[in-house]
Amino acid sequence: MNRECIYIAGPECFYTGGFDQLNAMRRLAEANGFSVSLPNDMPLKLDHEDLRENADAIFQNCADSMNRSTAILCDLEFFRGPEVDAGSVFEIGMAYARGIACYGYTRDKRDMKWKYQGLVLRDGLPYDRKGRVLPYWDLPFSPNVVGSTKIIEGGFWDCLKLYLTDLEESRKRGEVSAMKPPKSAPTGDKRKPVLYFAGPERYDADAQQRYMMMKRVCDAYGYTVVTPMDGRQDECDDPYTRAYRTLERNQNHVHDCDIIVANLNDFHGWEPESDTAFECGMAYQLGKRMYGYMDSSVHMRERVPNLGAENGWRDICGCNVENFDYPLNLMFSSSMKILEGKFEQVIAQIAEDLLRNK
Repeated sequence: MNRECIYIAGPECFYTGGFDQLNAMRRLAEANGFSVSLPNDMPLKLDHEDLRENADAIFQNCADSMNRSTAILCDLEFFRGPEVDAGSVFEIGMAYARGIACYGYTRDKRDMKWKYQGLVLRDGLPYDRKGRVLPYWDLPFSPNVVGSTKIIEGGFWDCLKLYLTDLEESRKRGEVSAMKPPKSAPTGDKRKPVLYFAGPERYDADAQQRYMMMKRVCDAYGYTVVTPMDGRQDECDDPYTRAYRTLERNQNHVHDCDIIVANLNDFHGWEPESDTAFECGMAYQLGKRMYGYMDSSVHMRERVPNLGAENGWRDICGCNVENFDYPLNLMFSSSMKILEGKFEQVIAQIAEDLLRNK
């Protein structure tokens, strides 16, 4: 197994004692013959006065660690609301784009309808607090996460055992770990820059109308636009088949775009929507140009409720709210420009930036 290098992902770095947990996971993997890649393997100089430079150094270390790995094992515990830690989902997207094995584990693999707080039943369907049919209510996680990742109910050791068994079965058949990015079908008019809009709008009842408006705005700048709704086929009854088909469609769009524009506003809690986070990770790994936008780009400690300096800047769940003078987790903030404003304002800023940096 020493040819296999595991990247351990999850929100543990925000926990009290989290780095001890990560080191325990490392020892367990190493005891079973694996090598391990963790973002904190390499010593980092984190004494810059500019906090953003510290964040960028950590991000680069994460990217380097990912690129040494042959598999990712990710803790899919919910984080600051009923969404997975968005930075971890970003890393799953990176791993998927590399074609390496993606595994996840959770203590609760029930469908979202059993885990979302504040759900309202109306006409036999579950609705979220924003009045829309609860996104992916019949899946444990978002379609991109479910479609890309082999998910087990349990802890890190359960996940590691499954990965170990899968590797043994592959060896019986003489298979070698392959790192091939998913194939994609060409879309869009390549004579113009192709923009892919990633965001939670895909789950709104009026998604088609909103995307049509976005396309009209971008048409004035000469951009071809692709959205998560494009190429959508008739939905099947099985939610897992549907999730995989959704992943295939979305990853094709990310592969084929020139620029990804991601709506990174809070979704259910204080994290971006998981499908969007996954697509951002893919886009980064594939070398796409990236932009994010939010209604407000105040830094995280102003945006995420926490117990203040005297309590270690912990949120209500006890997780540290990081401070790198960025509005979001450094996986997003260090990989792309995050703009503030509504959609029309953001597209104008992007057009100006692209013109200036041709």
